[in-house]
Amino acid sequence: MRKAFHLRKRILSSEAGPRYRFQRVKTTDIQALVSIVSPGNVVTGRDRLLDYGHDEAPLVKSSLPRIVVKPVNTASVSEILKYANHKRIPVTTRGAGTGLSGGCIPLYGGIVLSLEHMHKVLNVDRENFAAVVQPGISLGKLRDNLGPFGLCYPVSLGEMTATVGGSIATNAGGLNAVKYGVTRHHVLGLEAVLAGGEVIRTGGKFVKCSSGYDLTQLLVGSEGTLAVITEVTLKLGIKAAFREALFVPFHSLQDAINSVPDILMLGKEPVGLEFMEKSIMQIAESYTGKKLPYGGYEAFLLVLSEADSQDEITAYFSEVEKAVKKHGAADALMPPGQLAMRRLLEAREMFYHAIKKYAPMQILDAVVPRSEIAHFVSRVKELEPKYGIPVVIYGHAGDGNVHLHPICKDMPLNTWKRKLKGLMKDIYALGSEYGGAVSGEHGIGIDKKEFFNSTASSTLLGTMKKIKKALDPNGILNPGKIFD
Repeated sequence: MRKAFHLRKRILSSEAGPRYRFQRVKTTDIQALVSIVSPGNVVTGRDRLLDYGHDEAPLVKSSLPRIVVKPVNTASVSEILKYANHKRIPVTTRGAGTGLSGGCIPLYGGIVLSLEHMHKVLNVDRENFAAVVQPGISLGKLRDNLGPFGLCYPVSLGEMTATVGGSIATNAGGLNAVKYGVTRHHVLGLEAVLAGGEVIRTGGKFVKCSSGYDLTQLLVGSEGTLAVITEVTLKLGIKAAFREALFVPFHSLQDAINSVPDILMLGKEPVGLEFMEKSIMQIAESYTGKKLPYGGYEAFLLVLSEADSQDEITAYFSEVEKAVKKHGAADALMPPGQLAMRRLLEAREMFYHAIKKYAPMQILDAVVPRSEIAHFVSRVKELEPKYGIPVVIYGHAGDGNVHLHPICKDMPLNTWKRKLKGLMKDIYALGSEYGGAVSGEHGIGIDKKEFFNSTASSTLLGTMKKIKKALDPNGILNPGKIFD
């Protein structure tokens, strides 16, 4: 208890301003928060708070809030932040808790602001191809709501229970990023509440704007450290009539990656372009209990395509087949029927869960220029004997985002954890050497903070801290994330 107390009273300092101290939540504070949102929207008590002290990051320790508050509208969020800012109580905003970097863990206790009750689609505008939604709606439910309109929100993550707000917080990418881009490319505008309770609106139902600073894009990817997003205007697309996958085995990862530029230079752009090694395919087979095709090969590409006709996809995949066979592809298989395709895509979506069950592991989501993927992966593999730690690798070949899982096999867990930090440091240094960055889509949170701070320039970090200080002078919003 004493250690937790000192953690929550820890002094934060910033080059951009004075030091400040957080206050603990008292009984009078709980009563004040209840008066804002009603007793049914407040959670206290250790047993009931357990679910709000962690996310899906495998090695980040849980940290419980003192209270969970569930607002139902922007006005209540504003009142909560006004109160918290005045009392110097830290506030950690939370969506579905599916993050992989510890971004929604309340390091300093205080208030968890859960947006789970703000989950409505407020408006679907077919004429402007836009939807206005609350941040707590899951990507899966948003997809279901847009289906009857013939529209789609094209960001597709491996975990569709993730919320719109959470995916905006980390600028999530997903399987469709080659054609549609990442989350920020589909956020037209925001309603957000600043630390002092002030409400701002940015952007709108238009696709271009040159009117002052682009605060919409500043908030996308800010991991809840600058404001609380309460409403989102999203850009939508037309739902394609057909979607298919092409599965391509190779004798080496280098051959697979070498074929990517040729695929991207074809007349039609793929929706997604994934790469994977043999080891992850074997783990996925064990997890799902289903055999995947071409199990004897060393590397694979998964090419996703959409079109208004099956013939158009077939013609495109024929061109892809020609391109990949120039680089040594053994075959190019289009699964026979929607069920077979769905099983293949489900296996890809289950990679994280499969590895998590297979062995203790960590997840890194480094990003490098896509032409450097094979070189980067090859250098990472050279680190395995140095540390005695296998690294399972797959990722998004079309945008350079590489998912790396150092796993604990044939080694005591404590020894693995002790060696892991050095391995991660070396991996991130390699990513930087190849012109990459620490995180491609999962965010920095707690898990990657040390590595981000060691690879980013002091000027860049100093600028970020000044922005943080300007928008959140008392440092109450998601403290301890991205940087101290």
